[in-house]
Amino acid sequence: MPALHQIVVRPVVTEKSSAAYQARREYAFEVHPEANKYQIRDALQKLFGVTVTDVRTMQVRRHSVTRGRTRGTTARWKKAIVTLKDGDSIAVFEG
Repeated sequence: MPALHQIVVRPVVTEKSSAAYQARREYAFEVHPEANKYQIRDALQKLFGVTVTDVRTMQVRRHSVTRGRTRGTTARWKKAIVTLKDGDSIAVFEG
């Protein structure tokens, strides 16, 4: 399986994920499409030094897009929604 930085691709910071962080302390990440929940939990704990209590994953489907005259689709990707132990936080989402 890929290295830790390949399992966790990037944090997903949108209005919806920010609202979920404010309300329920849930963090959203784009993860490797073949990574399972155990690998995601382990990678986040090692990268950020936090304790993960829950991991939920979902496949984000393709969407059709039009840019000018060109039609195409976005890539499909995997999203992980992570809940941490009380008191833990990840600095990317704080600011």
